[in-house]
Amino acid sequence: MLLMLTSGLSNQIGASVAAQAFPVIGPVGVVAVRQWMAAVVLFAIGRPRLHKLTARQWRPVLGLALVFAVMNVSLYTAIDRVGLGLAVTLEFLGPLAVALLGSRRVIDLICALAAAPAVLVLTRPQASTDYFGIAAGLLAAACWACYILLNRTVGRELPGATGAAAAATVSGLAYVPVGIVVLHHHPPTAAAIAYALTSGVLSSAVPFLLDLLALRRVPAQFFGVFMSINPVLAAMVGYVVLRQHLAVPDWIAIGVIVAANCVAVTCVAKRAGRRATSRTGSSRGVRASSRRAGQTG
Repeated sequence: MLLMLTSGLSNQIGASVAAQAFPVIGPVGVVAVRQWMAAVVLFAIGRPRLHKLTARQWRPVLGLALVFAVMNVSLYTAIDRVGLGLAVTLEFLGPLAVALLGSRRVIDLICALAAAPAVLVLTRPQASTDYFGIAAGLLAAACWACYILLNRTVGRELPGATGAAAAATVSGLAYVPVGIVVLHHHPPTAAAIAYALTSGVLSSAVPFLLDLLALRRVPAQFFGVFMSINPVLAAMVGYVVLRQHLAVPDWIAIGVIVAANCVAVTCVAKRAGRRATSRTGSSRGVRASSRRAGQTG
């Protein structure tokens, strides 16, 4: 849970930093620079030997690289048009779909269904509704759902950070021609480049690694439910950093999302505690049986 919370906070702070560069190089330019930064950082950490990857390992890596690239462009386009809080809330529909479709426990389903109306409140039509921005946010949602499932597969197929580093490298290479064209037409300033590079670390490299580690420890559907904290973090960061204010119904909806998230976390923690107690009891029973057998012998 600490891994996922840190990942979400780092992601939202990185997005708010990236927004500072939108007026100069646009969302696509920011994504290109942050993808290059993420590729360099993750390649240095994971040191993937790309020539040794098998065809079975390449398939999820390439899928993750494609999803990661499209998700960033669509999300940043949505942030530029509808704001950080609403864009991230729309993106949350992807993990929510994973929670609904992949859950086998009633409590996970209840938590996801409780969060759904709150998401609808946050995305309600208003006079200034930007439908292209909303469409971009929904595309980011679809990409995030695929990201959750593919990241879990990559974590099983490749050790350590190898899979994340390989996917980031491929995505960074794909953005080389795109970035050259965009930056040629929109000459960057030093400040814009600095914002984009910082965003690359906070919104790509750090969450990528933390999510990979978290998905090895929790089910994909629980990861999806826990990610409901992201709209809350986005609203808070948007208010503090970007001065984006939300109405009272929006904050109520955020409170509902937090409550559903807390219930899910508590239930999973209790189940983990019962399993740990059960394993301890079984181990003690085995040791006692061994001692009795030794005494009888």
